Amino acid sequence: MTKEDMLTNSVIIAAHPDDELLWFGAILEQVGQVVMVYEEFWPNPAVGEARAAVLENYPRKNVSSLKIPEAATHSCADWENPKLCDFGIVLGAEARKRDLKQKVKRVFGRSNAPPCGIKKHYESNYNIIYNELKNILKPGMNVFTHNPWGEYGHEDHIQVYRAVDRLRREIGFAQWMTNYCTERSLPLAQTYFDNEDADFIQLPVDREYAERIAGVYRQHGCWTWADNWNWFPFELYRHVPEGQANHEGQPHLLPLNMFRFGD
Repeated sequence: MTKEDMLTNSVIIAAHPDDELLWFGAILEQVGQVVMVYEEFWPNPAVGEARAAVLENYPRKNVSSLKIPEAATHSCADWENPKLCDFGIVLGAEARKRDLKQKVKRVFGRSNAPPCGIKKHYESNYNIIYNELKNILKPGMNVFTHNPWGEYGHEDHIQVYRAVDRLRREIGFAQWMTNYCTERSLPLAQTYFDNEDADFIQLPVDREYAERIAGVYRQHGCWTWADNWNWFPFELYRHVPEGQANHEGQPHLLPLNMFRFGD
């Protein structure tokens, strides 16, 4: 398949605003449309307002948001022993700890968190994402979204991936992912080892365009990434795997854009 074929009738489904340029910098300017999933962020209500402002001033057409409130799940999974579930990835002790903290804050009227708790909010989000995207994604589309280990290991990225993957099986479009990974997400990535040689397309990242978009996020105060982020020169795009694998022999992953996230 050529790059032109891959970008025909194409859409990026990005979990959070700025994910579209962090993980799809080689195609962001060229895809037909971009859809962000989450917008509001209860730990900091100003984030949702800033994200909305970015979308109003986005320097390309056909960028929209599903405006789904985040459940604030980041780092709630056990990344040393990650386990997937119907709604994304299993959340652990950190989610319960945050819920308890918010329960205490709620007594004093200081919590913005939904009273249902992080786990139920996360599960509810999956169903909302599935139903919203079902109205957008069609047969014959090329759909670009997060890889099944969530790039650097983000619970929301995995949730979006799994919702899109479910719709792929039901609707019949082409689903693509890129090759970003960190040490934290590598244990989950390794469950997608395969003996088959996957076809992939290597494309150069448009660093100048990515920096231009990042500048809009910085201007509105909702850039979530490091200011000294050095864009990778290339990204690899391939069709998503059919599922986790446990093949015998010496299976392997596609070449990865490995980077360090946090400490």
